[in-house]
Amino acid sequence: MSVDVSERHTTSVAEAPEDFFGEEVLSDRDRYYAAWRESAAVVHLTRNDLWALTRYDAIRFALATPAIFSSTKAVFNDMMNDALRGSALASDPPEHAPLRAVLAKYLSPRVVRSRQSDMETYADELVSSAAAQGSFDAIRLAQAYHQRIMGEMIGMRREIQARVVPWGDSALNVFGPFNQRTFKHLPVAGDLVRWAMQVTPDQLGEGSVGRAVFEAADRGEIPHEACTGLIHQLVAAGIDTAIASLGNLIAHLGDNPAQYAILRAEPGLAGAAFTESLRLESPIHAMGRRVTEDVEVDGIPIPEGAQVALLFAAGNRDPRHYDDPDTFDIRRNPVDHLSFGHGVHTCAGMHLVRHEAEALLAALVRHVPSYSIGERRPKLSNLVSSWGTLTVAVASRG
Repeated sequence: MSVDVSERHTTSVAEAPEDFFGEEVLSDRDRYYAAWRESAAVVHLTRNDLWALTRYDAIRFALATPAIFSSTKAVFNDMMNDALRGSALASDPPEHAPLRAVLAKYLSPRVVRSRQSDMETYADELVSSAAAQGSFDAIRLAQAYHQRIMGEMIGMRREIQARVVPWGDSALNVFGPFNQRTFKHLPVAGDLVRWAMQVTPDQLGEGSVGRAVFEAADRGEIPHEACTGLIHQLVAAGIDTAIASLGNLIAHLGDNPAQYAILRAEPGLAGAAFTESLRLESPIHAMGRRVTEDVEVDGIPIPEGAQVALLFAAGNRDPRHYDDPDTFDIRRNPVDHLSFGHGVHTCAGMHLVRHEAEALLAALVRHVPSYSIGERRPKLSNLVSSWGTLTVAVASRG
């Protein structure tokens, strides 16, 4: 099977020698991703033996074709592939459908809207307090905000909520290869797995997503053995990615004061601003897939069994799909961005984080007339694009 993603077809295979997960690439990812994208729609990263899909149409095609670009054995090391076997993250249709349905039902727009008031209240408390200090770390603010919102959605007790930030960071880092970064995060990631295996329905709040997972199993909608994987997924896929997306949003608006001024004048653009931020900086810069049969993309053959990396961060800046792709424009509203995925594995938590972002922006506009970004330090992660530190300097009123 093949797909045309550009006007030029070639049977030669572009290759790149860099370590995809190495500090050199992660520290300068935009430059490397742009170079790979402009060389070909598919680049064989020989150091890691990964086939990187770099262009928007190629990535979208792969996401829409799970029979060929499988999520089973798609993580970048065998240990985690074994651990995730049968989970919603690592399954394809038809097994995937009932697992995702449980999460989608309890993270639906209707359910999320019922929590809107809580989000707005908590966002206002955090931002007003932070703004009064004159400067604050946007990442610490995003962590405190999302930790509470997501922790309550899952039904966690407060003492457990306090552990989700390091859990989320480690859970996605161990999806990388067996490099130093992965080994560093294994103990904390293992702690999350142990909690997910041991937690019981009575330890999760009534009406929560976590409790709903166990209730779905009791009704026979999913196997009881699937509960651990779904509980784990809520933290592994739903914590660090959301914190990254909120931090990146604050960074983009701080780096583009004219865009923040537009947002303050037209607060109804909050959703579009978040969507554009997701496009410009995908919180998950790449995800894996495993090819189930020989396939061609843009005339380039990828062999059966190959490990594929879908470079969301490259596809979201593909000039073949977006005009001026490196420009942050909150009027663009690119709802077809790749950051939430596409097809059967579209992010189940996208409605929640979108509402969180809109509530956070409403509070920011209310309490912060303008701001700039001071000290910033990137957080190098195997999969997540985020800041470790992001200092916001609030401009004085008047």
